[in-house]
Amino acid sequence: MNYLVIFVVLSAVSFIYLKLADKFNIIDKPNHRSSHTTPTIRGGGILFYFGILIFFLLSGFKYPYFFVGVSFLAIISFIDDIVTLSSSIRLPFQFLAVGLSFYEIGIIPESGLWILPFLILGVGLVNEYNFMDGINGITGFYSIVTILAFIAINHQENVVDQDLLIYVLMSIVIFGFYNFRKKARMFAGDIGSITLAVLLCFVGGYLIYQTMSPVLILLVSVYSGDAILTVIYRKSIGESLTEPHRKHIYQKLVHTLKLSHLSVSVIYAVLQLAINVVVFYTYQFSTYNQLLITVTISIALISLYIYMFKKIEKRSASL
Repeated sequence: MNYLVIFVVLSAVSFIYLKLADKFNIIDKPNHRSSHTTPTIRGGGILFYFGILIFFLLSGFKYPYFFVGVSFLAIISFIDDIVTLSSSIRLPFQFLAVGLSFYEIGIIPESGLWILPFLILGVGLVNEYNFMDGINGITGFYSIVTILAFIAINHQENVVDQDLLIYVLMSIVIFGFYNFRKKARMFAGDIGSITLAVLLCFVGGYLIYQTMSPVLILLVSVYSGDAILTVIYRKSIGESLTEPHRKHIYQKLVHTLKLSHLSVSVIYAVLQLAINVVVFYTYQFSTYNQLLITVTISIALISLYIYMFKKIEKRSASL
């Protein structure tokens, strides 16, 4: 089907969801830990799932295991957007979605028990993507940059059907019309961030598995650095990881340094874009050189985050 037709269909879905969510009060109400101040429609990331659904139907049901996994998790995540579910309910579906994605790739039949660490890493990516979805534009801008990198690499390697990535990319651009604003009309919600995370886990895992290029893990390194270091910091000060907070660097940039949501979102996207350019030109290097690049960039990111954290904390103490 013509891409323009798909774009129009997804645009119509976004408009219909906006009206339905307003009618049925699917609203994110701000609290003292929120980064927004007015009630905003949540669950707009259902549009990303529709991008996957349309691809699945038009492609002749390609990648059925991935589709089943992401569908179950999308349903649970959407329910969680309406009525909060405990992690004991959400976590099994996250493992199911990641596991089925890896099964689709062909990793699980060959790996046996060795797959467990990769399952844990995959579920970790799903949760970190959810943790990082806290200000206007950040999930959209960051995901556009990441998916464009996947499209560029996949164009050379031809590992997955490009339409899967293109349809979801279009859905993110349409979502951006409602979200890339000073006062967003719609948030992605758990269904949005988690659906994108499973997609990136599937496509990223597939590319790494086929190319054997470890440097590709850097395509989500900016999010990973912030999320992982924040978890470590919160554990070190005895905070419960299930409680809402404002400890991420991106949150501190907004709430302490008073940068706008969109400015911070663009900073994260541009930083990831710079890394993605390096990855694109080095993913065919020798494994040793790729590992060297991966370690070097990881150390640089960690150092940057620690520097920014200390600088912001010092600024906060002086206020």
